[in-house]
Order: sequence, then C-alpha cells, then structure tokens
Amino acid sequence: MERPSVDGAVAAQSRLKEVALVTPMQHLARFSSSIEGEVFAKREDLQQVRSFKIRGAFNKIVTLNEAERKKGIVCASAGNHAQGFAFSCNALKIKGTVFMPLPTPQQKIDQVRMFGGDHIEICLAGDTYDDAYKAALHFQQEFQSVFIHPFDDKEVIEGQATIALEILAQIDKPLDYLFVPVGGGGLISGILTVFKAKSPKTKIIGVEPAGAPSLGTSLKYKVNTRLKQIDKFVDGAAVQRVGDLCFSICRDLVDDCISVAEGRICQEILDLYNKEGIVVEPAGAISLAALAQYKDELKGKRVGTIICGGNNDITRTPEIKERALLHAKLKHYFIVRFPQRAGALKEFVNEILGPNDDITFFEYSKKNNRVNAPAVVGIELKSEADFSPLIERMKAKGFYGDYLNEKPDLFQYLV
Repeated sequence: MERPSVDGAVAAQSRLKEVALVTPMQHLARFSSSIEGEVFAKREDLQQVRSFKIRGAFNKIVTLNEAERKKGIVCASAGNHAQGFAFSCNALKIKGTVFMPLPTPQQKIDQVRMFGGDHIEICLAGDTYDDAYKAALHFQQEFQSVFIHPFDDKEVIEGQATIALEILAQIDKPLDYLFVPVGGGGLISGILTVFKAKSPKTKIIGVEPAGAPSLGTSLKYKVNTRLKQIDKFVDGAAVQRVGDLCFSICRDLVDDCISVAEGRICQEILDLYNKEGIVVEPAGAISLAALAQYKDELKGKRVGTIICGGNNDITRTPEIKERALLHAKLKHYFIVRFPQRAGALKEFVNEILGPNDDITFFEYSKKNNRVNAPAVVGIELKSEADFSPLIERMKAKGFYGDYLNEKPDLFQYLV
C-alpha cells in the first residue's frame, strides 16, 4: 500500500484552500504554567464542521474522477467523518450515502443532514460502528460506489497532514513534543509523515483512551491487533482496530503511545469549558489530558497539542461530570443496610455522613418482615481523604452493605 508523502500533503493543502480553515495555534497559559514551559493547542474544533475530519474527507473525494463521482460515494461513521463527508458531498455536488449506528445521537444525525443537504442519504444500521461499516461495504459492493474510509487511506491521511504543515508555519521555534489524538490512526499518520521529514527532533506522542488502546496494543505485540471489547465513551477515538496503513506508519515513526483514563478526559472537558471557555468533545480533550502523565519530561519544553473536535452533545454533560468525579475518587456508590425503624435515615445523615458529604443518589424500598433493608446510595465527597472515615463510620454503626464502584456488573446500571 502506497504511503502518504509530504508532497501529497502540500497538494492537499492547495485543494483545501477554499474549504478548510487555517485554524489558530493557541498558546494556553494554564497548561504552560503547569509544565513551566509553553503549551500550544491547534484549534481544529473551530473548523466549519467542528473537527479536522473535513480535511481528509474532502481531499479524498475531490480527487475522484468523473466516472467514480457518477457512481456515488459511501461512508460509515458515528460522527465527525460523516459530517466532513456530508459537507464535501454538498460542496462538490456528489451523491453520498452515510451509514451510522442506530444508537447515534440525534444531534449528530441532524448535523450530518444539515451539512449534506439534498446530496446525502443517511442509513442507520446495527448497534456499533463495525455494524454500520459492514452495511456500508455491502452497499458499496452492490452499487459499485466508492467507499471513503475515515482513516486508512492515503489521500485521507494526506488531508489530515495539512494540519502539520500549518503548525510548522505557525510556530516561530520548533516544538519539543507534539501530543496527537489517536483513533483509527489517520491524523497521527499525517502528522508523522510531515514532522519526521520537516521537524525530526520533535517527539510525536500518540494519545488513546484507556478503554480503547488499539494502537498501543498493536505496537506492544508488533502486529495490528483487534481489541475484543472497547469503552465507546470517547466516540471520536474509540476503535477496535487501527488502519493497516496507519499502523505501518506509526510502527516505524511514532516516539511513544500512551493512554488516558476516560474520567481524566472528562475532567479536562469540564476544565477547558470552565477555565478557557473552550467546548470540546471527549476526543478533543485527550491530548491536553495526557500532559500530566508526561509532566516530568515536559518541564521547560515547547509542547504542541491538537484539539481535534468540538462536537459535544450537551445532553452528555451529566455523564461527563459523573465520570470525572469517579476518576477523582469523589463519587461513591454503596448498598447501605438501613434498620427498619423510625429515625434510621436521620441517624445515617447526622452520624454517618461527614459535614461536607452529599447524597446524590438514593433508592430504597421497604421490605416487610426484615430487620434491615438495602438502599443504593450515591455519595459525593469534597476530598478523597474523606472516603476511609466514611467507611469506618458505616461499619461501626452497622450500615455498611457493599461498595459498588468495584462491582462493574452492578455499577454499569448506575453510571
């Protein structure tokens, strides 16, 4: 399979001139202070489709010949690639079909429809991206349409590589590190193609969600490996298997690949909104969330990150906050065994809970002919240090039943 090139990225930059914005490389004071150096973020969340995906999708589609265009094009996506694809179809007046999983949020479906207008058709198929992908391939074979891959394609990668060309033009001194989000691997493959040729001393660090470490696992085993199960929360970066072309590039060129816990990513989403006023999706926060893990190496360095997307559905905010609190060990769920007598709840509130503890979830049903009855109780703490004293008080007074945070089979029904 032919690899992408710097010349290909330069050609893509010319094609994208009237389509993709040259997004800013923003200096971030809070992060710079934390590493005692300089941190910059490439703001791809400011693109028209609010993600970098427009670059690769348009660069691929615009290079199709007339015969290929007449047959129509098809893609599979759970979000951002679909929006870039739809925008490109509308701009180039090409008939496109988008396959998306059935559970795709309505907000994303509406965005795809808005960008594509009359030039796209949306088909919902299966429960996962893989299901939608299989349906799209079946459609492609039946109608001989051109399949536009979200990441494992030379022209798509060269479109994403235009980000690297812009970064190099926007900085006055070379970066020591560049942290790059990794899903299927198209973005980091494009970054590596350009940086290893034009700024070889810059260390390129891939960053994946801990629940879907596809590239890290593949690099460990030295073969492109499909994960059996993944946490789909970071939907823009949660894939079971990276692209074969992408893996071959990363295997040869990437300096390191690390993973970040989903809860840590959630905290960064909240902090970016509250402190910088930047709205990001989970994948968009991942490269900045990773800096803390590299803090010792980054002191005094010039560091680049990529905010790859800002398509965050506001209805996800409660889950984002919940995951952030759980990661910080400030939110805990218990089965509490309440004595079935008057005043038991008052005793629990007054004598078991600490002065700063807050009940955020409570579900109880009185059972006849029992001394004790269980309740599921969620408690939010102000400090991680308050956890052990809370457990001790619950056990001493006979209220302790079980701790659900460490029971994944039960815990999934609460979060």
